[in-house]
Amino acid sequence: MNWLFLLALVLFCLLPLAVTLARPVRLRGRREADLALYRAQRAELDGQLAEGRLEPETHAAALLEVQRRVLAAGPDAAPRQAGGLAALLLVLLLVPAGALGLYLWKGSPGLPDAPFAERMAAAAREEALLAQLRARVESLDPATPTARQGWLLLGNAERQRGRLAEAAEAWKRALAQRFEPALAADTAELELERGENASAAALLARALEADPAQPRLRYLAGLAAIRAGQVENGRAAWRALLADSTPDAPWRAAVEQQLRALP
Repeated sequence: MNWLFLLALVLFCLLPLAVTLARPVRLRGRREADLALYRAQRAELDGQLAEGRLEPETHAAALLEVQRRVLAAGPDAAPRQAGGLAALLLVLLLVPAGALGLYLWKGSPGLPDAPFAERMAAAAREEALLAQLRARVESLDPATPTARQGWLLLGNAERQRGRLAEAAEAWKRALAQRFEPALAADTAELELERGENASAAALLARALEADPAQPRLRYLAGLAAIRAGQVENGRAAWRALLADSTPDAPWRAAVEQQLRALP
């Protein structure tokens, strides 16, 4: 009976969602959705900064990540047609029922949380695996594609663990074998997050030589100049970027807002 009560409670909680989704809505393109998401995330970050819940450096890094996603967004995809109410209700019934059945079959509600010692041991094993990967990659011929791929994988792993210096170093090793503007932009972002503005500017200058019209590279180049204290150079770079962009560019509003915020 308890499980039936829980299932009924889940359905009751999902009922407002069903009513909302069943209403006719105006379908938005991907660009409009990207901009709306950016504005919401920017407002939330600004609010946390004003309340003192975020340090200025953390706020700047989070804002940079949001802007990176807007700049990397692709063109609009074809809009999807909204499904009927019957299909929606069927999904709302099947999903919680299926989840409950799977949990009763495979779940272990009485299983305690992993002790701290076990979590520390798992972290140590991950660290050992990373050390093995690094040693393996360093033993390869640096001119081989396998070595380059190894440095890329190692950089991804280090970035996920929040070790930006190690991630940037691994990606620089991959760039030394074969330079790619996109990877240079990713590495430059890490360097900017670490406050290594000169290193980021050097990477971006070389990347712009290979792809001078790339919006993300041009935006990051302006940001690197501003972080280095060259505000007018950064302002000029962003204004030139806007001048060369279409009015409906998905990242245009973000860059304009950053320009207005400059001193």
